[in-house]
Amino acid sequence: MRFYRETLGISDNAFIILRDLIHELTGIFFDDSKKDSLADKLSARVIELGFSSFLDYYYYLKYDEGSTREIRNLFNLITVNETYFYRETDALHTIADVLLPSILERKNGNPVKIWSAACSSGEEPLTLAMMLAEKGLLSDSKVQLFATDASTLAVGKAMVGEFSERSFRNCDAHFREKYFDPKDDKTMKIKQSILEFVRFSVANLNSPAEIKHFAAADIILCRNVFIYFSKKSILQTVNTFYGAMPEQAYLLLGVSESLLKFNVPFEFREINGSFVYVKENLLSKWIK
Repeated sequence: MRFYRETLGISDNAFIILRDLIHELTGIFFDDSKKDSLADKLSARVIELGFSSFLDYYYYLKYDEGSTREIRNLFNLITVNETYFYRETDALHTIADVLLPSILERKNGNPVKIWSAACSSGEEPLTLAMMLAEKGLLSDSKVQLFATDASTLAVGKAMVGEFSERSFRNCDAHFREKYFDPKDDKTMKIKQSILEFVRFSVANLNSPAEIKHFAAADIILCRNVFIYFSKKSILQTVNTFYGAMPEQAYLLLGVSESLLKFNVPFEFREINGSFVYVKENLLSKWIK
């Protein structure tokens, strides 16, 4: 990969206009210190397309008729798909133990909609599905669990439901034995009853049109993705969430992420040891 970067090279000007276009398309921002990193991620693809420079790739993304498909390839190259089962479980327990029972009671039999908004290869929503199965809530009549990612490769892997040992580094043996079957010496396949409960799709968080339908959820998990977004992209995405969510709803971020420095309409609360951003109609506060 070093060979590709040195062969092509990337000037400061080409880097700036390419990274700004990528930011516009994806919400992901590469600061000046990530110049070499961006070149490493994209060099092989630029050469594969027959281009001799990153500037050619920029014009292709911006103006070519095939750019829509290429944007999906771009996501596959630049996104970080680092995840595993039972990662940062405090938030998941807060959903399963506190938020979900409360919403189910309030909705009087109507299903609760949960959206994992940056699901990568699926470990997060599948973990939640296993937790719901333990509580007898793995039923579309009670809960509907949606999961999206901008990477077609990640979503494709999630839909297959096969995982290597790396995905299990924080998974309790009980869940591994109960909900997975060995496929070979290095791969485990999740039970079909868990896999089919999660509805996987491809969606770009930086595109309000693509996510508005999913954001009409009672609970949104959007964890470990805003660390790659610019302030502008975060605000746009969060405001899209808020506008589409029902009158009483909850947003949970990763443990290293916060909206406290942003002017957002959510109310910040600590619930069951987790930080939660709450959308709550003012009238509902008086009704309680």
